[in-house]
Amino acid sequence: MVRRRFGREFKLEAVRLVRERGVGVAQAARDLDVHENQLRKWVREFATDPAQAFPRQGQMKPEQLEIERLRRQVAKLEAERDILKKAAAFFAREST
Repeated sequence: MVRRRFGREFKLEAVRLVRERGVGVAQAARDLDVHENQLRKWVREFATDPAQAFPRQGQMKPEQLEIERLRRQVAKLEAERDILKKAAAFFAREST
């Protein structure tokens, strides 16, 4: 079974159909041939942040980009800390 992918414009039009035109979620889902729960998820996602709703494939929201950047920075700092610990232990053994 092939997974269907819906573009940002399709999702926005589906949400507009429900929110602005007053069509029920169940009816709109049947008309658009999508699962009702999927359409509800799109409406909920649009309601939380309309400007950042439905990022394109491979694009992240600004908050997600910042979290990813911070995770990389933490990993780098932990690696540097571990190297310094090992170096300190090595030189402590050498001086005794």
